Amino acid sequence: MHQARGAVTQGPSILGYHAAVMSQRHQQLDCHRLLCPMPVIRVQDAVADLAVGDLLTAVCTDPGALQDIPAWCRINGHEVVSTETGDDEYIITLRVGET
Repeated sequence: MHQARGAVTQGPSILGYHAAVMSQRHQQLDCHRLLCPMPVIRVQDAVADLAVGDLLTAVCTDPGALQDIPAWCRINGHEVVSTETGDDEYIITLRVGET
């Protein structure tokens, strides 16, 4: 699942997908070795450069990010798509909402 740090990839390009899905971006954010509140601040900064509907995956080593980033999403109108834990990493994927 790991991509190059800061990599931006496009959504699926399979024929038949709705145009909005095809233009959706999915960015991965490297938050390794960052402690609270830095993962949330980095997510906030990254979301500012994304469009509504884009996905952002934050890969963190601070376990507090599993609570902090979803709380920030609820307050700011973004949707948590998934959270994962494994190999000392905490992975939160969110969909950018309208703010």
